[in-house]
Amino acid sequence: QVQLEESGGESVQAGGSLRLSCTASGFTYSSYCIHWFRHAPGKETEGVAAVDRDGRTHYFDSVKDRFTISKDNAKNISYLQMNDLKPEDTAMYYCAADLRLPCDPFASFDAMDYWGKGTLVTISS
Repeated sequence: QVQLEESGGESVQAGGSLRLSCTASGFTYSSYCIHWFRHAPGKETEGVAAVDRDGRTHYFDSVKDRFTISKDNAKNISYLQMNDLKPEDTAMYYCAADLRLPCDPFASFDAMDYWGKGTLVTISS
């Protein structure tokens, strides 16, 4: 039973911060590249950030210098620290795992092996 579960989403004002968490069961994070995606109504699902098996982090331009992705392999937890939030960050956020090697930090959501149900982030201006 492989499961990913996101948590931490809520409504905050622009300029605020949130920390999202992703817990896993049934596999270990050390075996996967971990990605965060987001989907807003009427828009395409887009990548946010990824961390590979060696701990290297990668960010899409829309969140670079504002968001930080990390993972704790021992605890099977990934975090997405989001700072200086903007209204355009409003979306359902998903964490996902990609088993393929080498890790493609900019792989699409369709390429993921596992993903969670998402956690909603709403930013008001």
